[in-house]
Amino acid sequence: MYYIEESDKPNFLEEKLSRVKLEIDRIILPINKDKIITENVDSKKLNSEKIYIKKEKKLAQKTLKILEKANSKKIVISKNVQKLKEYMDLLNQSQLEIIGGKWLYKILVPEILEYILNKENRINEETNLYILINDSTEITLQTIKRLANTYKSINIITNHIEKFKKIEENMEKELGIAVTVMNNKKKGLSKAKIILNFDFPKELLNKYNIYEKAIIVNLQGSINIAKKRFEGIVINDYEIEIINPQEYHLDDKKYKLKELYEAHFYKSQPYKNIIEKIKKDKVKIKELYSLNGIY
Repeated sequence: MYYIEESDKPNFLEEKLSRVKLEIDRIILPINKDKIITENVDSKKLNSEKIYIKKEKKLAQKTLKILEKANSKKIVISKNVQKLKEYMDLLNQSQLEIIGGKWLYKILVPEILEYILNKENRINEETNLYILINDSTEITLQTIKRLANTYKSINIITNHIEKFKKIEENMEKELGIAVTVMNNKKKGLSKAKIILNFDFPKELLNKYNIYEKAIIVNLQGSINIAKKRFEGIVINDYEIEIINPQEYHLDDKKYKLKELYEAHFYKSQPYKNIIEKIKKDKVKIKELYSLNGIY
């Protein structure tokens, strides 16, 4: 695994030659963080922009060569380097595993919902939770089980009624957990105050009649509700805090801690072991991000 970051103080020659440095498990780009911000924002200077785009592509090509030579596919990218559009586009087109915190996002659903309920002064035992999901995985099923034990009711909205009806029956039979499965576009979400969207794309979600002040935790990319009356909140991203951040390598001010933390998981390990580690590290939600900023 490699960490990709900007140089704190690149010298003139390093910048001029686009010299990428390799230090143990860090790939360091010869770009000052202040220059990343000013040059990318100033799109009016066409010549400067063209030069910078060319430079980003060159840096991406050099990065890919280093990773290919090292036979490494897994990378974590600093917050400032993620702002390099052309650079990121080329890396995203490759076969790399770019750690983005999305896998951990789904694991931390109970913690995210707890953060929201505390902020809204609500009690989970009195809260009806609505879950939008079409594809079931081990993580989603285990997460639903965890939630079902602490919320007043679990309502699954899906296009695959038959598949989730079997899950509904199994949960009630084996665990005594009551789950309701449905797919009513007019009424299914009309009273839903807390909605958890596992995998509904924007186009599908906007076909539903959604409660105008709903809080939607969106785990599927970035999404917005295209309805004039909607005054709710859509959570698209998050950040965490843990008891021992220094254990997870490098500078958590330069990187997103959620990505540094996710990078240290073996995702194929049993779900129980993942949860035990999260509890051991006392992972908490630091902030949630909506389209309008910090929630």
